[in-house]
Amino acid sequence: MDFTFSEEQQAALEAAKAQFAGVAPDGVPSPALTPGAVAGDFDRTLWTRLADADLLSLLLDSEYGGAGLDPIALCLVLRESAKALARVPLLEHTAAATTVQAHGSTETKEDLLTRAGRGELTLTVAAHGRTGHDPADLAVVARQKADNIWVLDGIQTAVPWAHTSDFVLVPAHTHDSGRTVLALVPRAHEGVVLADQFSTAGERLAELHLDSVRIAARYLLDAEGAWEELRLLLTTGTCALALGLGEKVLEMTSGYTGRREQFGHPIATFQAVAVQAADRYIDLRAMEATLWQAAWRISSGAPGALPAAGDVATAKIWASEGIRRVVQTAQHLHGGFGADTDYALHRYHAWAKHLELSLGPAAAHEETLGALLAAHPLG
Repeated sequence: MDFTFSEEQQAALEAAKAQFAGVAPDGVPSPALTPGAVAGDFDRTLWTRLADADLLSLLLDSEYGGAGLDPIALCLVLRESAKALARVPLLEHTAAATTVQAHGSTETKEDLLTRAGRGELTLTVAAHGRTGHDPADLAVVARQKADNIWVLDGIQTAVPWAHTSDFVLVPAHTHDSGRTVLALVPRAHEGVVLADQFSTAGERLAELHLDSVRIAARYLLDAEGAWEELRLLLTTGTCALALGLGEKVLEMTSGYTGRREQFGHPIATFQAVAVQAADRYIDLRAMEATLWQAAWRISSGAPGALPAAGDVATAKIWASEGIRRVVQTAQHLHGGFGADTDYALHRYHAWAKHLELSLGPAAAHEETLGALLAAHPLG
């Protein structure tokens, strides 16, 4: 494998480092001390800076003001955002815009993509289904009522940034044929109701209720495989977030154990501490290797022994299990200091739990990988 990044990808990484360098992970109230949402909106100031740095249009073509890069570049940027616990819908927004670019009508692309790249409108994705455990595309039914009108009914849970986004990209299955489509649903629209939900990180999510929501046909993406492509990109991006968060947590742990002394020596010099830190370092390297393999597969479309979904499932298994072990070890090695709400570690722990379960825990992806192995025996 050669995971050397191109000059363009490295430039995106450097731009991301510059934008996220000044972001404080404790810039909002602690989720441990806040009964509801830690804030009513995402970080609009940072969002504007990301737009000005062309980081919201990384994957868009030049005709929409974008750089035309690939998911690998996006994952590099997402990894940096997670280190600062950046409160922006960068993954969902970029994934939705990329899907519209690949499968939307010319009119829809011209209407949305340039503004999305400039940060003037925000997109998000409903990807968790009705309960968080069932397939997202089965939670909503789409019926064609006329040549230019579709009607949507159903519920999607845990939709991130729904209260503050302009459009939600919703997977649905058609009433007649059962095929999967994607619908761009305006947040402020007749029949759309958002009920408050909250993540472990204290972010405001939404249970999205669609009651006979009528949308124009140009806002419906019905290309074969569009939802699968979107789901793989979201899952791979989630793995990038987990990697960045885990790297920051291990860095915090290294710094703390190097300063904290017992019996006249830094605890980092104790064998029991060093072995635990080394194990977590190995977890992070496995998370990194499987992430870049998955990102490369979905970026290049290169063939493999298994479909790209197998590499993405492997990356998510490592991300889910690895990030849980990293934050648990960090809490253990910090002792009581790790639970201090004036110290940022507990925030990383809360975000890590959300990322671990987001888009399916490790067990769900193990089942996916098992099914792929059964269908594609390795010779």
